[in-house]
Amino acid sequence: MTKVVINTSPLIVLFKSHLAYILPQLFTEIVVPEAVWHEIVEVNKTDLAARQLPQVSWVKRVNLTHISPVITAWGLDPGESEVLSFAWFNSDYRTILDDAAARRVARTLNLPLIGTIGLIILAKQRSLIPSISDALQSLKDSGLWISEDLVKFALQQTGEEEN
Repeated sequence: MTKVVINTSPLIVLFKSHLAYILPQLFTEIVVPEAVWHEIVEVNKTDLAARQLPQVSWVKRVNLTHISPVITAWGLDPGESEVLSFAWFNSDYRTILDDAAARRVARTLNLPLIGTIGLIILAKQRSLIPSISDALQSLKDSGLWISEDLVKFALQQTGEEEN
C-alpha cells in the first residue's frame, strides 16, 4: 500500500525524533484527518510537530463529514476515530496507529495497519535510514515507549541483532 492515513502520536514522535522525512519517501499519499491536525497543531502550539506539520507539503489534510457508526461504537478519541473511519471508507489506505485500543479496532475490522516501529523497520529495509538502533533511540528520546521485545524484533527484522 502506498497511501496512508496517520494518527496523532506517530506524527508527533516522528517529528520530535527528526524522522518524519521518511513518510513521503515510504508513501505516495499521507492523509491527516482534521481531528488529528487539531490535536497536533491547535492543542500543542509550541510543540515541534505543531510548528513543523503546517510547513510540510507532503500531507493531505482532510475534513471528514461523517464518522462511521461502526467506528464511533468503539468510543475512541476523535483523532483515532477519524483515522479509522477514513480507512473504513477508503479501503486502499493503510492506517498508521500506535494506540493499543485503536489497533485492536483496526484488526477487528480488518483494516490494514502499521505502527511507528513498523515504519522504522520499513525505512531501514528500504535504506532510508542508516541504523534502526539509532532511530529507535531517537524515538525513545522523543517519548515513545518501546518494549524490549519490540526492540529485539526490530533489530532482528533489519539484521541489526544485538549480541
